[in-house]
Amino acid sequence: MVGITVRDLEISFPLYHGNARSLKKTLRDSLSGRFTQDERERVVVQALRDVTFTLNPGDRLGLVGGNGAGKTTLLRALAGIYEPVGGSVTVTGHIGTLLDPSLGMNMELTGRENIRLRGMFAGLSATQISAVEQDVEAFAGLGSFLDLPVQTYSSGMTVRLSFGLATAIKPDILLMDEWFMAGDASFRNRARARLETLVSQADILVLSSHMADVMVDWCNRLIWLEDGRIRMDGSPREVLEAYLGHPLEELDNKDTAPDPVLPEPDPAEPHPLP
Repeated sequence: MVGITVRDLEISFPLYHGNARSLKKTLRDSLSGRFTQDERERVVVQALRDVTFTLNPGDRLGLVGGNGAGKTTLLRALAGIYEPVGGSVTVTGHIGTLLDPSLGMNMELTGRENIRLRGMFAGLSATQISAVEQDVEAFAGLGSFLDLPVQTYSSGMTVRLSFGLATAIKPDILLMDEWFMAGDASFRNRARARLETLVSQADILVLSSHMADVMVDWCNRLIWLEDGRIRMDGSPREVLEAYLGHPLEELDNKDTAPDPVLPEPDPAEPHPLP
């Protein structure tokens, strides 16, 4: 059965920048307790600590928290990109990711070749790959650029190709970071409509976004991460109101109000994670 089980997850990154004296001072002056030393006496930042939760089919989990809270790190751990230093991550089911526009993309191949390569990697038949190719070609709207190397694309073109490809193959588990709503207004509208269809088909969704209305509309559970730990786990409205510090009245009148955006962290907060 499709599912995700995370138990006492810990992920740390060694800090290689700066001299030994400045790193030792960072360790002494750390207020958040996220800086420590490993067995090789290197200063490390604890990206995630003591993170535990379970997701079953039908779960739609949103991640909120300031920059450096650990949201992207958690998504990458679920995707198998980061290996835990402690604890465990167990994932059952086919994973689809929207974590980085160029993730899994060979920049020297053409857009069309990348589409076919991704289809073969997913184990699709020639007929299925052809259908995916036509779908992505229609969505991305790259025209003749689809037969040019991806390294010649603008950043916007790369996003359109990557987004179209990532959303063309239905996964059991969909992991999404907040870049998916980047781009111009026209792209955002088309992307959101396409995503809503994909989200409704996936067994499990894990999403990080600063858009409060997306969290309320798409998720049935939110986790608030702070300093790499879970500060709160509950219903979207409950967690968002605690995170924002006020009721979500604007969402009750969202037909007339602008899309509410979750706040960025205060500049005085700890440095963002690598």
